[in-house]
Amino acid sequence: MEWTDHAIVLSARPHGEAGTIATVLSAAHGRHAGHVPGGQSAARRAVWQPGNLLCVRWAGRMADQLGSFSAELLDAAAAAAMEDPFALDILLAATAVADGVLPEREPHPEVFAALAALLRAIGLGAALLPGAVAFEAGVLAALGYGLDLERCAVTGRPGALAFVSPRTGRAVSAEAAGEWAEKLFRLPPFMLGRAAATRQDIADGLRITGHFLAERPFAALNRPLPAPRDRLYDRVLAWAAESPDAEA
Repeated sequence: MEWTDHAIVLSARPHGEAGTIATVLSAAHGRHAGHVPGGQSAARRAVWQPGNLLCVRWAGRMADQLGSFSAELLDAAAAAAMEDPFALDILLAATAVADGVLPEREPHPEVFAALAALLRAIGLGAALLPGAVAFEAGVLAALGYGLDLERCAVTGRPGALAFVSPRTGRAVSAEAAGEWAEKLFRLPPFMLGRAAATRQDIADGLRITGHFLAERPFAALNRPLPAPRDRLYDRVLAWAAESPDAEA
């Protein structure tokens, strides 16, 4: 059995003396692992870097086998991110989140498309942070844990949404929040498409998506948030503390 597809490298680890076990997110075949013969060579190691877009061929005797990968490099996002700490952290966080929660061999073309779009723009660095928040919200939605930011959970009205419930993931208006406001997450306007994002907005957005990723899909798998995702959040918190109202 075999297939060929466009795929984004999510992770790669040494296997044996010369091989690599790689996991990719493919457009039509979902998150899929395979063995890369000779994957530890310098040339192939450069190809199988997280974030790179490949044309992948998978082959195996049976569909449920690990099988083997060969590939052609289409876009070297990993190399494009190396000179910018924000770009690299966004790339590693996004690929680690996808690798950590997407079911194996279950197609999620909308997640593939969103991740591919994020990585095509990776050279934007910090300016891409709103897109990173949107990507994580999209992963939650694809897995059935989508945030409900259309209208207030209390009043049912769409206006003046200012908070998100950490329990339900539903928006709450400023008026309805009342004395409970301190226990809710601040909803940054950019998540509603209403304004440019400030540094503090980005931190608040990552706080929301990180909370629900940790409490829902990662908790269901008994896994913590990936270390690269924690590093991205810590970097954004420090960045926001320097100048919270500056635009991202």
